[in-house]
This record gives sequence, structure tokens and C-alpha cells, in this order.
Amino acid sequence: MSALLHGKERSSFTNSTRRKIREQDRIPAILYGKDLESKAISIDRVEFIKSLREQGRNAVFNMKLDDEEHAVMVNEIQRDPLKDDIIHVDFYAINMESKVEVEVNVQLTGQAQGIKDGGVLQQPLHQVKLRAKPAEIPTAIEVDISTLGVNEALHVKDIQTNGKYEILNEPEEVIVTILPPKQEEEINSGEKQEQGKPDAVEEREND
Repeated sequence: MSALLHGKERSSFTNSTRRKIREQDRIPAILYGKDLESKAISIDRVEFIKSLREQGRNAVFNMKLDDEEHAVMVNEIQRDPLKDDIIHVDFYAINMESKVEVEVNVQLTGQAQGIKDGGVLQQPLHQVKLRAKPAEIPTAIEVDISTLGVNEALHVKDIQTNGKYEILNEPEEVIVTILPPKQEEEINSGEKQEQGKPDAVEEREND
């Protein structure tokens, strides 16, 4: 069941007004869509954070605004860079029959056989981009690694979609691989040698 959010329209857009809204434990937001005129609104902070935790970032929410109700998704969340508090949210009104593109977390399940044999797990891909109808967007994509051995890898093409959604990443992109112990030692040794060059280390780790 979709969580219900209660929005209030706002007519002032000054910094002082937004500050007052936040002092009232509400979050300034905007609601827009293909067939909807953009509306500046505010939402209850506690209600939104609770719904976000329970339903997830890609959930469909019901936004009640005066006498209107819209099916919406979160398009963007802005946070305070110092406090990490949510300071603004963009909501997009959707058509439940139209497909949307979102990023979904990849969740590994099981214990890889390669780890039991002394290998080291490396996961270069933590999210995938997919296209699906809003009601068919998974909370997370689970990838079973229990049969994965040393020097083996799972790729995007190995994800079972069951026809419910389309993954937009390159099929050969590696999700997870098991490195042999010797290779992991060489990587660690190389990192120690590069301590004075953090940019090079970061680039190698991202690769």
C-alpha cells in the first residue's frame, strides 16, 4: 500500500519563508508532472522521513493536496551539506501505466564459495538503472552469489528480471567478482606504495 503524504501549497518563495517552513518541522517541496502545472508545496518532515524509510527511495506515494490526490515519486532530495538534513524535495506526478527510469540498489545474498576458499569479494557496481512501470519497480535487486567461485564474476546480464523491468546498464558490466588471495595482497601492497597520491588510489579503487 502506498504511503499517504499531506502537502500544503505555498505562495512565497523567499529564503526567509523556506526557513520558517523548516522551523515548523516541514520541508519545502515542488510537485510537477507531464500533465500537471508545477506547484510549490510543503510536507511534514516526520511523515515524509517515516514513509521514505518504510517504502524506499523509489516508492510510489499518494500526495494529498487540498481536494486533489496524485500518485507521485521522489525525483530529487536536496540535503544540507553540513547537517545532512533534508531541505527540499522534488516530487514528480506519474501515470501508473507509463514506464519510468530509476536507479535501484543491488543487494548481494548468500555466501560465495570463493570466499570460503580464501578469495576476496569485490563489488564495483552497487546500483543499476532500470525502466519499469511504477508498481513493478523492485525495492532492491537481489543477486545470489552463493555459487560464485574464485576468479568468477556475475554480470548485469545475469540478473533475472522475469520480464517485469528492463535494465539499462551494459550487459557485460561486472556486478561482483571474487579475487584470488594473491591478487588482493598485490592490490593492498600497491595502495601502501601510493599513499602520497590519493587521487591515483581513488581512481584505481573506482576502476
